[in-house]
Amino acid sequence: MRKLKVLQSLWGMESLKNQSYNPSLEENLERIQNAGFDGFSTHFFDSKNVAKLMSAERVKSMLIEGQAFPSAIDDLMPALELANKYQIHHLTVQADVRPIEFSECVKIVEGWLRLSEQSSVPVYIETHRGRLNNDMLMALKLLDATPQLKLLADISHYYVAREFPEPPTPNEMDEQVKTLLSKSWAAHARIASPGQVQIPIHFPQHAPYLLQFSQWWQWLMVNWAERSDENATLAFTCELGPAPYAITGEDGQDLTDRWQEALFLKSHLKKLWAEIAI
Repeated sequence: MRKLKVLQSLWGMESLKNQSYNPSLEENLERIQNAGFDGFSTHFFDSKNVAKLMSAERVKSMLIEGQAFPSAIDDLMPALELANKYQIHHLTVQADVRPIEFSECVKIVEGWLRLSEQSSVPVYIETHRGRLNNDMLMALKLLDATPQLKLLADISHYYVAREFPEPPTPNEMDEQVKTLLSKSWAAHARIASPGQVQIPIHFPQHAPYLLQFSQWWQWLMVNWAERSDENATLAFTCELGPAPYAITGEDGQDLTDRWQEALFLKSHLKKLWAEIAI
């Protein structure tokens, strides 16, 4: 039976509203697990940091999304080795290199694909601003050039980078998003607007954005189920980051409680999944 697993970002645990100190790794893992998350997302390329992480007893019962930030083809190797050593759920790549020439972009992606063929852990390229695939149109071109490419969908980046018009989204842009989703095997949950990558979820003026992203997430769930193995697991990570992702007030504090918003997203994603009865 196909399953949905909802993870929480350890980065998203930083500088939470009204938090007087930075909790330890163990405290954050306990809080994440006790809240009903199935696992967590974290950097997974430094052997010392990963060894410390994996020594925590609580980790053994949690799914892990590893994150890597390679700036060259061979830079991916340390993360791949660690991901396979510890058999995490998947490794997501933020391509920390920005070639001007499209041919160079393809060359780098093809190099990562060759390395990924040796991995028993799935490797996904994240849709992300400020990276090799900065723009949605670039990502679409890369898919045309490398159809075997597997993505991790974080549509918030492209929603703000392309400055999408107010919902409802124009048909051609909706189809472009769905093309990316049809090549995505995991996702990050964050709500964006045309001018901000992470907006407060429950402000009434943001309801159209929540609806739009919910429709895309549910579309991904259905599409993924149609092309995945019967016992596959779809991982969604709640990734509500600290400032400058989070909007802050004059006092420098987040306008909203990101932990409570992450809990809402977890429940919301499970509700969307239940509605499609996969």
